[in-house]
Amino acid sequence: MAQLTNDDVRHLAKELGVKFIRLQFTDIFGVLKNVSITVEQLDKALNGELMFDGSSIEGFVRIEESDMYLRPDPATFVVFPWRPRDGAVARLICDIFNADGTPFIGDPRYVLKRVIAEAREMGFTMNVGPEAEFFLFHVDSDGRPTTITHDRAGYFDLTPVDLGEDARRDMVLTLEQMGFEIEASHHEVAPGQHEIDFKYADALDTADKVVTFKFVVRTIAQRHGLHASFMPKPIFGIAGSGMHLNQSLMKNGENAFYDPQAPLQLSDTALYYIGGLIKHARAIAAITNPTVNSYKRLVSGYEAPVYIAWSSRNRSPLIRIPAKRGQSTRIELRSPDPSCNPYLALAVCLAAGLDGIKNRILPPPPCDCNIYEMSVREREERGIGCLPESLKEALDELERDEVIKEALGPHVYSRFMEAKRIEWDRYRVQVHPWEIEEYLTKY
Repeated sequence: MAQLTNDDVRHLAKELGVKFIRLQFTDIFGVLKNVSITVEQLDKALNGELMFDGSSIEGFVRIEESDMYLRPDPATFVVFPWRPRDGAVARLICDIFNADGTPFIGDPRYVLKRVIAEAREMGFTMNVGPEAEFFLFHVDSDGRPTTITHDRAGYFDLTPVDLGEDARRDMVLTLEQMGFEIEASHHEVAPGQHEIDFKYADALDTADKVVTFKFVVRTIAQRHGLHASFMPKPIFGIAGSGMHLNQSLMKNGENAFYDPQAPLQLSDTALYYIGGLIKHARAIAAITNPTVNSYKRLVSGYEAPVYIAWSSRNRSPLIRIPAKRGQSTRIELRSPDPSCNPYLALAVCLAAGLDGIKNRILPPPPCDCNIYEMSVREREERGIGCLPESLKEALDELERDEVIKEALGPHVYSRFMEAKRIEWDRYRVQVHPWEIEEYLTKY
């Protein structure tokens, strides 16, 4: 991330002909919000003088305590390449502050910053490389999204089978203009499914980039007459969309997960980090897989991780250790999906890993067999547990996990739980099409 100052932002805005600036932030569910200002208000914004109504944002505050301040992070300044150069539009990602000048504990970005600070006290910085998948769908004559895919392609296919290649190309070019270093882009397993991978960065920068990435992908798709969806499982019977998180810790400029003398060349720090993730995996799921639909993806048979285990040799467990070592040593958590709030998801992953390091939590032995082919008894004998099978089950696990609750903080935890319990109840009492098909004529 470029370390821009407020003065740099003022200079760039003038030099690039910026007329409008979007001050962006997310609610606790990761939904991107913004307040749009003209460039004449930029000084007030950079000085943290712009207020907004926090009671209007899901999970923030009550109406009687609604005055909140936006404080832009100058490092996040970027101009939208798809908007006209004459009267250009830029954005700044903001932190949320209370009226008394203190950070708002319900701000997801602050939640992540707080756990990053804990890691820093232990001498660590977290790097993360996300792999976010998404679908491209047609829209109907009224512009509403459908679940009709635009191709019948599969993994790594090219045109003419992959009809989304032009849209994906424009997404990559746009992201590069906005400062992303794109490492790969390709068609995924399912028809209409795509993946664009960008270079790892520190945790806060990565979370900011995930939010930006989803916004850009949806914007460019719309310009191609398509709808981009990050819904985890939009279509039954084909693979869902995940967002694998490649995680590592740095200490004194070196990769803290790498030990050339150790088995698998994984340091004790790496093993403890894995142990922490495994210990808290079921509670973490409520944050990394936060929707009812998330658990339609986390089923056996579609390459999604279901079983709580780790391996350096196969892709069926929850945690995979990619082959590269040295500074590239990392662990890949395969359960998260792109519906999660990236700030909260990285916060709980880091908190779990730090708990493993602090308490020297060793993981079970690695499982190098295909877990999907194991019987229930074989999994039980190896002590291999399962991720929650529903949002309710995940919320119950979160309610029992003090480490993850503390990472979220009391405000985010209570508001998140309240909203998600309501979401589950709304789903639970609905009569779904499958039930009509299954039972209406039978009984």
